[in-house]
Amino acid sequence: MSAAPADGVAGRIKDTVRADIRGLAAYPVAHAEGCIKLDAMECPYELPEAVRDDIARAVRDTPLNRYPSADLSALEAAVKTAFGVPDAADVLFGNGSDELIHLMVQACCNPGDVVLSPWPSFVYFDMAARFDHARFVGVPLTADLSLDLPAMLAAIREHQPKLVFLATPNNPTGGLWSAQDVNAIIQAAPGLVVIDEAYQPFADYTWMPQVLDAPNVVVMRTVSKIGLAGLRFGYLAGHPAWIAELNKVRPPYNLNVLTQATLLAVLRHKSVLDEQAARLRADREPLAAALAQLPGVRVFPSAANFVLARFSGKLDGNAVHLALKARKILIRNFSNAHPLLADCLRISVGTPAENAALLSALQEILSA
Repeated sequence: MSAAPADGVAGRIKDTVRADIRGLAAYPVAHAEGCIKLDAMECPYELPEAVRDDIARAVRDTPLNRYPSADLSALEAAVKTAFGVPDAADVLFGNGSDELIHLMVQACCNPGDVVLSPWPSFVYFDMAARFDHARFVGVPLTADLSLDLPAMLAAIREHQPKLVFLATPNNPTGGLWSAQDVNAIIQAAPGLVVIDEAYQPFADYTWMPQVLDAPNVVVMRTVSKIGLAGLRFGYLAGHPAWIAELNKVRPPYNLNVLTQATLLAVLRHKSVLDEQAARLRADREPLAAALAQLPGVRVFPSAANFVLARFSGKLDGNAVHLALKARKILIRNFSNAHPLLADCLRISVGTPAENAALLSALQEILSA
């Protein structure tokens, strides 16, 4: 049987798929085989052999013929202990932060309700709002990519958002918003404030100890940046009443048994994750300082495991990105993502050897 004619399929798609979805592009993921991978804020270090052996034993003994158990108490206790979640808070698990962002928009927003965030920030705040028929409002950062608190407070008064997402440290800029500014936003917001701490292991403070102090706050985190990106595990922490409501829209069995078993095994070695994060944090400043010495390069302050740099010399951001790609070094190009990010490239902190290779390539590219 031959395939249906392409024009017939195109017509059915046009009549069926939402117009706003047809106008989007799928999220781009670069092919990385044989490349130095500095584009996705991953930890460049593999887990030690002893940890991998524990994972292998845990996975070997995990039944795959049954759905995941509804009893997550052991994992909940392990996560709360490992990551400093207050005893009185509850947690909700998801497949990375992405699923949790969807759950919150689905639970809180009617069609047309506003989801608000400083902008540019994590792109999925905007995407989840669009997918779930909410209206996204991005409040521009200042010219130096700092939080514009007066503009944020004005936007909250104007739009009365159901959800405010605050990524701190922020992605892709690396900025860490002050506790005073975060608290001002929490006090002003009429709905739920989600403090996204994906990069908290590389920063100086966390909102987690205060997550129960206000009636409208949850803290969201992921293990993707500390060495476990392949697990796709994220968690929310907050008041039990908030977690109970958000849990109502969580898909059943959303966290697979292999993720659960692996995470329980790894958290018995939490110090390994902490040591890896500390190593990346220590290597961030030398990398940023070396980048800043290159001609025509401005490096923005970062409290994350990456640095954002603007290339405005002989070569612009697009040209530098392509030149690095040709040398099999992958970084993330934000040059055309937002006017505030013109000619900006986001560079993950890699191993010392990877960082040295990047800097050597950039010196060659910028001096050509």
